[in-house]
Amino acid sequence: MSAIDDVLANNAAFAAAYEDRDPPRPPRRRLAVVACMDSRLDIYRMLGLAEGEAHVIRNAGGVVTQDTIRSLVVSQRIGGTREVMLMHNTECGMLTFRDAELRRRVESETGAEVPFAFQAFSDLEEQVRRSVARIRESPLLVHRDAVRGFVYEVRTGRLREVR
Repeated sequence: MSAIDDVLANNAAFAAAYEDRDPPRPPRRRLAVVACMDSRLDIYRMLGLAEGEAHVIRNAGGVVTQDTIRSLVVSQRIGGTREVMLMHNTECGMLTFRDAELRRRVESETGAEVPFAFQAFSDLEEQVRRSVARIRESPLLVHRDAVRGFVYEVRTGRLREVR
């Protein structure tokens, strides 16, 4: 059985016990969280969030890209979010390679040109600062003042604010 088949079985059990409900559409806390896709980060649990309280936007490294800005525009203008919490993490896979190396490898193995930057980084705190700056500098976003960046310490479960 594949991993997808396993999680589909889990969903069937979830759906069987599911109660018909109508959770609020706009996030109650008016919060958007931008975080790494690292499977060790259980965003809702680590932040004590319940369903319907925040938008969570995830990608490799939690790096603020054009697509992240796109999601934040929708989150703010349609979902009504007012604050952005950015979260990178220690032991992130994005710290383990360089863009040029991965680009060469992928292009060599596939024969296709990679049309985007991977945005790997070597300084975790500096990458948090850059990502916060990208949000604050985006003219497309309505709410740019309440943006804070953090590093999640994988070994301790603690968040450390980066200034």
